[in-house]
Amino acid sequence: MIEIDGSHGEGGGQILRMAVALSALTHTPVRVSSIRAGRPTPGLRPQHLAAVEAVRTLCQGTVRGLSQGSTDLEFTPGDLTGGTYAFDVGTAGSITLVFQACLLPSLFASRPTTVTVRGGTDVRWSPPWDYFAQVFVPLLRRMGLTVEAHLQSRGYYPRGGGEATLAVQPGSQMKPPVFSRDAPWQVEGIVHLAHLPGHVAQRMQQAAREELQRHDIEPRISIQRCSAASPGVGLVLWSRAPRILGGDALGEKGTLAEAVGGQAAQALLQEIRSGAELDVHAVDHLLPYLALLSEPSSFACRELSLHAETELWLLEKFLGTGCRQRRRDGLTEVAIRP
Repeated sequence: MIEIDGSHGEGGGQILRMAVALSALTHTPVRVSSIRAGRPTPGLRPQHLAAVEAVRTLCQGTVRGLSQGSTDLEFTPGDLTGGTYAFDVGTAGSITLVFQACLLPSLFASRPTTVTVRGGTDVRWSPPWDYFAQVFVPLLRRMGLTVEAHLQSRGYYPRGGGEATLAVQPGSQMKPPVFSRDAPWQVEGIVHLAHLPGHVAQRMQQAAREELQRHDIEPRISIQRCSAASPGVGLVLWSRAPRILGGDALGEKGTLAEAVGGQAAQALLQEIRSGAELDVHAVDHLLPYLALLSEPSSFACRELSLHAETELWLLEKFLGTGCRQRRRDGLTEVAIRP
């Protein structure tokens, strides 16, 4: 059994989700202690319960300590059989973070896996839906994986109620992603909103467009009105070429629409101007897949986040993954050795 200190590094829910996912993948029991020990509300929250329960179901495993507020959990995996499942976070807890935990082990199941989750699609401290679907999933496809993500409805804080489905085909042959540099920038985006005046989305769209145009990028940004249990608005921008990069911002009460649009555009521009091959958030999500390759891989990013550093620590414990980093020309170059 592998012992994991849940307060290490970033010390949040990511350690728990990925420890359980890697446990299912490697058929190795794991004990996670001091879960979210440094947070204002330590221990498991509803979104963490949903993620662990989802992985437990996928691998027919057993778990001890799976209750709200628990700071210690023991997970024993069974066989990854795949199948069709549905889970409900019960709050506005992040759907994409539940998918993050389910996706990795589903790639090694004995049959295809389809997971539908109800909860929050666009909420704070988690990948917004369109980043997951338009940045992370396309990057996985570039690695040779067969993954589909479908949105049924949006869910915002505080009531959630969104719904999305993830479909994963096992048995794919993973390969290192190839990063191109010889093409003009193609940027797209979606402003999504529910129960708010249309001019809010239009102002957000215009602010983002003007910011990108100042850097000679002509984006295509659509507006998506949607039904949801709670009002909400946000913007996700992504580049299709020459590299897949993302930037996003979530609207909040008291924040001008123009500020939200500008923030999303600036986040993407920061990645574009740096010359990064992966944006900072994509690195966080993609590291486990790079670690599972049969050959070494490498990429350049603006910096490694604390999430990424924590992920590398966890991957070394489960997979023996090695990593070499160096700063050059304002970027962090990372080499992953399986």
